[in-house]
Amino acid sequence: MVARVRTIAFHGIEAVPVDVQVMVAPGKMGMHIVGLGDKAVAESRERVQAALHASGLAMPAKKVTVNLAPADLPKEGSHYDLPIALGLMAALGAIPGDALAGYAVLGELALDGTIAPVAGVLPAAIGANALGKGLICPHDCGPEAAWADAEMDIVAPRSLIAMANHFRGTQVLSRPKAAIRAATATLADLADIKGQESAKRALEVAAAGGHNLLMVGPPGSGKSMLAERLPSILPPLQPRELLEVSMIASIAGELTDGRLSDRRPFRAPHHSASMAAMVGGGLRARPGEVSLAHNGVLFLDELPEFTPQVLDSLRQPLEAGECVIARVNHRVSYPANIQLVAAMNPCRCGMAGEPGHRCARGERCRAEYQARISGPLMDRIDLRVEVPAVSAADLIRPGRSETSEAVAARVARARVLQAERYREAGLPAGATNARCPAALIEEMARPDAAGAALLADASDRMGLSARAYHRVLKVARTLADLDGADAVGRIHLAEAISYRVAGERLAQAA
Repeated sequence: MVARVRTIAFHGIEAVPVDVQVMVAPGKMGMHIVGLGDKAVAESRERVQAALHASGLAMPAKKVTVNLAPADLPKEGSHYDLPIALGLMAALGAIPGDALAGYAVLGELALDGTIAPVAGVLPAAIGANALGKGLICPHDCGPEAAWADAEMDIVAPRSLIAMANHFRGTQVLSRPKAAIRAATATLADLADIKGQESAKRALEVAAAGGHNLLMVGPPGSGKSMLAERLPSILPPLQPRELLEVSMIASIAGELTDGRLSDRRPFRAPHHSASMAAMVGGGLRARPGEVSLAHNGVLFLDELPEFTPQVLDSLRQPLEAGECVIARVNHRVSYPANIQLVAAMNPCRCGMAGEPGHRCARGERCRAEYQARISGPLMDRIDLRVEVPAVSAADLIRPGRSETSEAVAARVARARVLQAERYREAGLPAGATNARCPAALIEEMARPDAAGAALLADASDRMGLSARAYHRVLKVARTLADLDGADAVGRIHLAEAISYRVAGERLAQAA
């Protein structure tokens, strides 16, 4: 007799169906698992045997063969434990043979028969629902799976014994409920920052249009504080964005207790991060920081301290909105629609250009330090703003600055205008000016006669690339949205061009 159980393999965030076939036949006693499984799959044999023994079910004195089909698809992870165990129980008659036909199954077994949580339950639930099947998953992952569909049949047992009793009808397992993770702490407020009005204006523009931002200034000027307060003025995730972000976090095993969060991701990797850690990779091609920041913010502090290879690996994700990890035996794509925010000192000593400071190495210190950032990467950064040292007058000035709540309200209004505009143009929900295609932004941000003349003159003088030209238009469109203006005027283009002046200086130094 062959018992069949459906489970899931992961290709990026896509769920691929896998058929677990279990046969108990005469022969030398033992369990053999075939089907191109990795080390974790091979070790399932020991975990399954111990869990069955702890649950009061002895292994048969026969040969047990487990085939994971299709056999040429690599199988990775410990979530194959539960489908193998349930398939063996069905083959032995411990549970009804047809009870598993309507489910996809995944879960890791402990030696005492309890079912441990695994990564990837949310995309597995979505994949199972697309196949018209329910899902059997660990109890701790049940709230995560419940987000796939409100009507989907989901069973989340704590142990093999509970699973067997459920199928026999002696115990009824209730359907888990979808849950949102409660906010653990209040977000930092912009009102805490004194001075730096131009930098806060650039931060607001970046939040309103989803633009990439670079802040350049001496140590202690408040660059990191500004970046850390960007999440406080960003709008919450839309349902579609929430699902995409949660699927990536699920694959990476970063969803605690199966609870989702509607806050936009904010990832701040250390400058020692490798290329695989940044864009994804490794033996199992896991998502990197860029994908984990999908629909959120990737903050790179001390930008030139990252290795040039790591920085240049960001160029393709910034342009295409996805990370493609190619290996000899497979190719995986993870979404990476990110907003890059970076901070750096003007030179290695950090004080170049500051009043009263003279660098011992002169202009060479600034040029060599800034040359670590390539021109093509700099070309992809929409807003470049200088953040000077805060004066004593700013620090002792009484009162607080404008709060994040007030700024967030303006950002939300600008995002609503963009959503309506691009929905009519046929773009996906939640599209921003920063992600508007070049051909469309020329129509949506067509300037008036005075603005067009200014843009043409600035392009000639600054030598703007085609990408830089369109990015200036995108920033100008965002500035117009913040003002509630239908048309892009000269004043909007003038401010948008000013945000590229600091970048052009960096490009010349490089």
